[in-house]
Amino acid sequence: MAAIRGDAEEHALLMRAADLARARLVRSEGDLERLFTQLGHDDDRAVLTRLRQIYEAGGWVLVESAIADLPADLRWLYESDAVTLAELAAIHAATGATSAADLAAAVVEHRIAAIADAGPDVEDRIRAALPNLRALVPRIALGRAAALAEPFLTALRGMPQVAWAEPTGSLRRGEDMIGDVEILAPSADPAAVLDAVLRLPHSSRALYRSERRVYVLSERAQVAVRVPEPSRAGAPQLYLTGSIGHIDALRAHAQTRGMTLGPSGLVAADGTALAASIEDEIYGALDLPCIPVEIRQGDGEVAAAARGELPRLVARGDIRGDLHMHSTYSDGRDTIETMVEASRALGYEYIAITDHSQRSAAAHNLTVDDVRRQADEIAGLRERYANIAILHGCEVDILPDGRLDFVDQVLSRFDVVLASLHDAAGHGPDQLLKRYSAAMNHPLVTVITHPSNRMVPHRRGYDIDYDRLFDIAVQTATIVEVDGAPGHLDLDGALARRAVAAGATLVINSDCHRAELLDRQMAFGITMARRGWVEPRHVVNTRPLDALRAAIAAKRGR
Repeated sequence: MAAIRGDAEEHALLMRAADLARARLVRSEGDLERLFTQLGHDDDRAVLTRLRQIYEAGGWVLVESAIADLPADLRWLYESDAVTLAELAAIHAATGATSAADLAAAVVEHRIAAIADAGPDVEDRIRAALPNLRALVPRIALGRAAALAEPFLTALRGMPQVAWAEPTGSLRRGEDMIGDVEILAPSADPAAVLDAVLRLPHSSRALYRSERRVYVLSERAQVAVRVPEPSRAGAPQLYLTGSIGHIDALRAHAQTRGMTLGPSGLVAADGTALAASIEDEIYGALDLPCIPVEIRQGDGEVAAAARGELPRLVARGDIRGDLHMHSTYSDGRDTIETMVEASRALGYEYIAITDHSQRSAAAHNLTVDDVRRQADEIAGLRERYANIAILHGCEVDILPDGRLDFVDQVLSRFDVVLASLHDAAGHGPDQLLKRYSAAMNHPLVTVITHPSNRMVPHRRGYDIDYDRLFDIAVQTATIVEVDGAPGHLDLDGALARRAVAAGATLVINSDCHRAELLDRQMAFGITMARRGWVEPRHVVNTRPLDALRAAIAAKRGR
């Protein structure tokens, strides 16, 4: 609002204008005229007279523009009718709050109730609004959120003034849909860091800046950077990462040890506050290992950590190869050789080239003649790239009647066969499961890919009996995929956890169509698996090539 502030009277009138606009009382000069005749109070008449002057001078556009540029959570709190603009300004001035997490912290610590200009019941109104506040905020898919954050993280990590830089919230936890993109970058020189952020080419416009915080517009989305004091950065790192359920479980665990955990950090029974530079120090003070961010869901992870029973989750260093990628033979952008070179640079021991079968809905597909040509090309590449095994594979469609898109004579030529549903064909859950079952019972099918066939964020996954699907996978020795393509992220964490509980073997793949994205999409797949408490022993492509070939041969031997 700073750009449109004049004297105190003008400021008060603008805030009144914004409140009337939010209440849908004033959207045009005609609305002003109607209100002028309907309202009888002299004060309101005076306000409306002045509002007409502001409107005629173009100030109305400035009011709504300033509201639109507020940090997203403050804007949505205002739109929820929980506070007036004057109350919001008073809260921000007193607490520095710019996000839902800040507001929640202020409510927990009863700092809002002490603000004279906020009104006696405003804390209660904010407390009531917070549970639904994030539901009002448009969420963005993990893939886009990560792409937005990446250039900021790269730049911040390269600044000598910055101790470290990490995303917070749902982005750090790897959720499918992200509420906001916020980065924590501790530094003793916040002004220099924030100046540098504003100079980045991805910062198209500054929306807000304070001593240790900035909000910028980047590719039409809001990106926030916080710069806490390095010696006390552990508390915001933990609290802003969340989730709410995880923090609540940690708070209860702290109470059993006579300590109090709040937004500002950990406080001992004698009132001594722990100054933690990283969150690991807070976990350590609670006699806990640092719990992986992907499983901080308040779903038993704190109790498991206290018992010493946290799993060793699968990590990037465990992955030996990628068994799902596409080339120019179907809908990939790059040649097989380009994909091989990129995979070798990632340190993979093996990969599989798995283009789409002939009747897939992809832009271009493998024909039977293409299979022969592709096999010859791969044979030649094997001679030139002896230090990485190149498997010739295929992603074959499961047709509406349960048959596969290539006949067995063609499928038998491949080293590995992935089977997919891309078209529901109008089928309900039972028929979809029958199609999956038919494919999994086929001895040449090694992997079922992206089983829910969801498209994040546009299409929900199939509503099928996944526990039954996983049981069939176990019975038929079929591997189930965790697909890292940002449009799939499938299995998601919840389904991956159910799959390993059923005894299914997983494979984490990139499903990549561009060589430059092989690493990023594998990372997304690993994130989904980690959210499902998946360990390396559950994942076939953490195993050496001989063990992978043995798993394929075992299925074919059935």
